[in-house]
Amino acid sequence: MDVVTTARPPISVRPTLARRLNEWGLLLGLIGAVIGFIAGYALGSGAISNFYGSGGEPTSLGSDPGILLGYAMSAAGFLAGMGFFNYPIGRLLGAKRPTEEDNAYQHGEGGGLGKYFRMTTDHKVIGMQYMVMILAFLFIGGLGAMFIRTELLTPVPSIANAQSYLTLVGLHSTLMIFMASTAIIGPFGNYFVPIMIGARNMAFPRLEALTFWLLPPAGLILLSTVFLGGFTTGWTGYAPLADQNVLGMDSYLMGFALIGLSIALSGLNMIATILTKRAPEMPLSRMPVFVWSVLVTSFLGALAAPALIAAVLMEMFSRTYQATFFIPAGGGSPYLWENLFWFFGHPEVYIFVVPAFGLVMEMLPAFARRPLWGRRVGIGGMVGVGLLSFVVWQHHLFTSGIAPSLRPFYMFSTEMISVPTGIIYLVALGTLWRARTRFGTPMLFIFAFFFNFLIGGFTGVFLSDVPSDFSLHASYFVQAHFHYTIMGGEVFALMAGIVYYLPKMTGRTMDIKLLRYQFWAVFLTFNGTFISLIAVGIMGMPRRDISYAAYLQPLNDSASIFALALGLSMAVFLGILIWEVVIKQRVAAFNPWESLGVEWQVPTPVPTFNFDRMPVSWSLPDNYDTGEPAADFGPAVPALSGA
Repeated sequence: MDVVTTARPPISVRPTLARRLNEWGLLLGLIGAVIGFIAGYALGSGAISNFYGSGGEPTSLGSDPGILLGYAMSAAGFLAGMGFFNYPIGRLLGAKRPTEEDNAYQHGEGGGLGKYFRMTTDHKVIGMQYMVMILAFLFIGGLGAMFIRTELLTPVPSIANAQSYLTLVGLHSTLMIFMASTAIIGPFGNYFVPIMIGARNMAFPRLEALTFWLLPPAGLILLSTVFLGGFTTGWTGYAPLADQNVLGMDSYLMGFALIGLSIALSGLNMIATILTKRAPEMPLSRMPVFVWSVLVTSFLGALAAPALIAAVLMEMFSRTYQATFFIPAGGGSPYLWENLFWFFGHPEVYIFVVPAFGLVMEMLPAFARRPLWGRRVGIGGMVGVGLLSFVVWQHHLFTSGIAPSLRPFYMFSTEMISVPTGIIYLVALGTLWRARTRFGTPMLFIFAFFFNFLIGGFTGVFLSDVPSDFSLHASYFVQAHFHYTIMGGEVFALMAGIVYYLPKMTGRTMDIKLLRYQFWAVFLTFNGTFISLIAVGIMGMPRRDISYAAYLQPLNDSASIFALALGLSMAVFLGILIWEVVIKQRVAAFNPWESLGVEWQVPTPVPTFNFDRMPVSWSLPDNYDTGEPAADFGPAVPALSGA
């Protein structure tokens, strides 16, 4: 079937001076960022530093007030150039409310490719912006991983020294953590949640745009650390080591602050959208599983990210103005950083994984051709994971000297989180039991997701147990466990989602046969890499070390060779995506997977405000036993103007 196009004629949007200027939003944003950094650096290194007595020079702790203020004002200048302050300032000054034409333009109506390079309020455009940005930064982070494994082909330093190696490891891991936070919710949550619940847009469209446009400055600020000496703390940024780092540590802090702000605001917006913008005929009990996973994840982000922001702000003041939040001699404690960071950091792991669970359980019935078995139980499992994720963070402190009386509770709570996770597995297995499974390419990635995450779960049990954690903590065993959980889980779910939803998001598809070969390459090389690193960790090799004992070289060589092949296979996936979708533009069938979800019943491309015909009744989105679609649509709507 050919691509279906929308029948509703677009709203006419006349070019005006303000709109022509807005077309240059990205360029104006970059100019604003440069001006903001110069002004912030001059103010911070001049007047503020003189007031606090540092005389414009970096403080004794290796920080410069001008760098941090410059970063903050560059981010503000970028957002100002993009036009984020136009609406609130205009309303404060008594400007007229935007017209229907203004709303249509802001929503990207008739914008062509230009709407992807400016601030728009269309959640579908924002979803595509997230997709491109995530793939770009994952590619950059992946290049760092290839460099790391190349360096570890020999047991002694060869192409880097210890300082630059630690900086590279920290930069790679921080970039990957940043981008993994939004890898599923960013493209798929923003694009499909309003459609799945029958909404025309998000609850706060401008806030949604802000959550995306906070991320490019955060990524660029983080990358700028290479020009400021880097940072040697790894992605965790532990104090008091962070107090003693050079200027590059400021890039880490500001990047993390912007990411934390984006996560918190995105969570609040998603919660408001799902709870208040659902179609009147859609109760919570009929929401798609993916929407439930986004709702759970949004609560995690909204509640956990403020702890990260608070910790980062404290460290900024500690480095710049000699505050003593983390210094015992001044009444502080490094345990404060550890607790604040991991209070965010362990729910953060489930910010990665819960939406991945929801995404694969949303796709699974389309290939099993039967309803999701134990649907409500699976939703309860995700809710259970979300609740328990807030009472496990101190297992990261088992080896840090926390009170021994606390260890049994956190060991028990960490092991308990495997129960709701296991429930989700049982739901998936029950759905596949005696199913007429279609082994489409997305289904291969779904199977790989469950296989990889299962190994991640098994290895995590050893880290939740205090005695074994003392032996394995800070080793490559931990690193392999984490990669099995995040890369083996979330990234494989991301690739499944791209293959599955690309026909709806772009009207284009990838070469499915070629992707099957790519799947086996990435699956086998991924497992070859991290099984080797599990063995290296059991044999006692610490992570982040540039040197290691000679007897560990065979396993390190195995991990490096598989890792380089893994990087090549991931590059092949990206190459297929660019060639088939951007260059060749292979046209997709309207509903190639024969899904019953409402997102597959709207036209392709999706209308500007999602629906030409509004849904009038809803059923469960996975009634493959009856073949009943998720929604029935009413009469055609001649024009939809917003909200």
